[in-house]
Amino acid sequence: MNDTANKTRFPVWVGPAIFLLTTLVVILLGLLAFSIMERRWETVRPAIAVTPIAEWEPDNAVWGQNYPRQYETYLRTREDTTRTKFGGSFPRDYLEDDPMQVILFAGYAFSKEYLQARGHYHSVEDVVNTKRVNPKTFSSCWTCKSTEVPKYMAEMGVAEFYATPFSNFVGKITHPIGCQDCHDPATMNLRITRPALREAFAAMGRDIDDATHQEMRSLVCAQCHVEYYFKNDSYVTLPWAKGLGVEQIIEYYDEIEFADWTHPISGTPMIKSQHPDYELYTMGIHSYRGISCADCHMPYRTEGGVKFTDHHVQSPLLNIANSCGVCHRWGEEEIRQRVESIQTKVWNAKLEAEKVIVRAHLDVAAAIQAGATDEDLSEARHLIRHAQFRWDFVSSHNGVGFHAPQECTRILGDAARKAQEARLIATRLLATKGISSEPRYPDISTRAKAVEVIQAFENKQPLNLL
Repeated sequence: MNDTANKTRFPVWVGPAIFLLTTLVVILLGLLAFSIMERRWETVRPAIAVTPIAEWEPDNAVWGQNYPRQYETYLRTREDTTRTKFGGSFPRDYLEDDPMQVILFAGYAFSKEYLQARGHYHSVEDVVNTKRVNPKTFSSCWTCKSTEVPKYMAEMGVAEFYATPFSNFVGKITHPIGCQDCHDPATMNLRITRPALREAFAAMGRDIDDATHQEMRSLVCAQCHVEYYFKNDSYVTLPWAKGLGVEQIIEYYDEIEFADWTHPISGTPMIKSQHPDYELYTMGIHSYRGISCADCHMPYRTEGGVKFTDHHVQSPLLNIANSCGVCHRWGEEEIRQRVESIQTKVWNAKLEAEKVIVRAHLDVAAAIQAGATDEDLSEARHLIRHAQFRWDFVSSHNGVGFHAPQECTRILGDAARKAQEARLIATRLLATKGISSEPRYPDISTRAKAVEVIQAFENKQPLNLL
């Protein structure tokens, strides 16, 4: 019996080993459980307000106390050196790069300064310093530049705010575009804070409050990234009553006989397109597939157990992996080449349309010098107005056609065709005056030379084109 018992007895170290192993397993399971709970806690924590946020709180840093990840990424919009082939966040000078635009915007503030916009962080600084603001500018031009605007609208009334001189708020409005523009501070739900968009939906017979959360991830952008005009000189209005297409919008403008300025070279009543990003987005494949502006320009990020929206609003080409790569499984370089190929085609079509429209303005000026009357030139001016608005509809929007490349190419082709028709009318008028040669087109190969040309016409001492 003793021999058998001795044979089955375990070594003395087995017991402590089992104890230690069990302890280790318990510790590891505890750490795993703690990690899981920590991740769950991280997902809950952002919804817990550490600092109460007032209804119209304009300071993004206050919001950042509760939502540090979003605020930290938002602060990256102050970067102003990033470049893509056609865009980026640096203040590219469109007039230096493309002197034809000096002629196209002759007589209007955009011929004096036209810079590529920097990030949202710089919105107040840039609007105060732009040369396009003058003593007659209304506060309408503050509408999309600051989180303080909704507060002043609530206190003063919308129309009263718009009609106040812009200069009254210089130094008083200091907080740039940010959290309060898009979020309800009590629930963090997306909301519309700019009345022009709500009014535009109502004009189309739609209730913007019926929009889904995914639609709102584009509509909060559409509060500003749209075509608009100033009704009665100051009231911000989106011309959507007939639809969002370029033909519907210019039909709307024609019916109310609206013009931003009269072109000093051709005498044409002109319309300046703003930045119809949302309108063109709705005509592209991404909108059709239900992809929002935020999906590409503010893609989701994950840190630990937290999934949040990256508030560094920028070109998707600067964040291909998180933006394009979510759906498109090609390599980053192939994606970049595909996008730039599309943009290059639209860019080239844009430049070709510009050349024809510039010539159309000068052809009409030559006809005026030859003695053509306003009645003679009525149809040519109508065609130039339509041609340039179509060109500008594509040129002024962000993305260089990528949001809806087929539609942009169609619009630019239509713009060039209308400008050519205007040139034909001017050529026939010149022929009736015994002039069969082309006008003497001035040299506009640089910005400085183009400025000299428009100054001559603006000063009522036009260049002799005959």
